[in-house]
Amino acid sequence: MQTLIIVFHVLAAVAIVVLVLLQHGKGADMGAAFGSGSAGSLFGSAGAANFLSRSTAGLAAVFFATSLALTYFSATQSKSGGVTQTLDAAGKKTESKPAAPVPSAPAPSGDPAKSTEIPK
Repeated sequence: MQTLIIVFHVLAAVAIVVLVLLQHGKGADMGAAFGSGSAGSLFGSAGAANFLSRSTAGLAAVFFATSLALTYFSATQSKSGGVTQTLDAAGKKTESKPAAPVPSAPAPSGDPAKSTEIPK
């Protein structure tokens, strides 16, 4: 199941890149705006969405859904603390164990009333 979602995810990503590169940019007519009389529509409304922009929006929704699905599968499969907890300094995998508690420091000897130390 996860492999199928990864395939859809990669295909949607490649298709979005292709569709975005095929689309006509909003500022592509900037050179024609200086002197050709189309300056009024340069920064105006874009009009109705065509097939390429609707396809891009649909593929973006598929990409978003597959991203959420992959995140869900990733979270349910690994309940460990993380990748770095299983690596030692040399980069070899080790068994992760909880750290032992550190013993507290011994109390200072002597009479606390005669001490010149400031209590913390």
